[in-house]
Amino acid sequence: MADAAPAQSNHSKPRVCLWGPLSAFGLFVAVLACLADQAAKFWLLLVLHLGSREPVALTPFAELVLTWNTGISYGLFPQNGPVGPWALLAFKVAAVVFLWVWLVRTRSRLTALALVLIIGGAVGNAIDRLHWPGVMDFVLLHLETTGFNFRWYVFNLADVAIVAGVGVLLYESLRQGGAAKAP
Repeated sequence: MADAAPAQSNHSKPRVCLWGPLSAFGLFVAVLACLADQAAKFWLLLVLHLGSREPVALTPFAELVLTWNTGISYGLFPQNGPVGPWALLAFKVAAVVFLWVWLVRTRSRLTALALVLIIGGAVGNAIDRLHWPGVMDFVLLHLETTGFNFRWYVFNLADVAIVAGVGVLLYESLRQGGAAKAP
């Protein structure tokens, strides 16, 4: 008599899947966001030579300037030692993995768009840390009047993608009456 195959339990361990129904869309948009960020940075450095010139005025309230951010958002917690930059990179990798798992599980195209904008921006800034002294920021918004001078922090296209992704998540949570579920 042949041995019977063991019965499959409905309570088996959940399988971790790294690809979902919106993953191809997500990968495409994340790569596009990252490539746009990196292309802009290389163009500004190698063609416009932003590092060796005065700020370039785009409008009365926006200009191109070159700064190297060794910290996190707004230049907080600058990391100049040998361990700090690697710790920030490890944190970004963990965040990207978490966001990718969320992407794999989502069924909402809007949530997927938000998540991959954040992923693409995070990867774009992480790439900077691998080959430059920090994250290259280059857009400065400012408002100057006779009695008032306001200068916003300097940012890049990766930062724009991250902020847009967070904005879309917030919009979706308000539109649906509840936040999009994370894994």
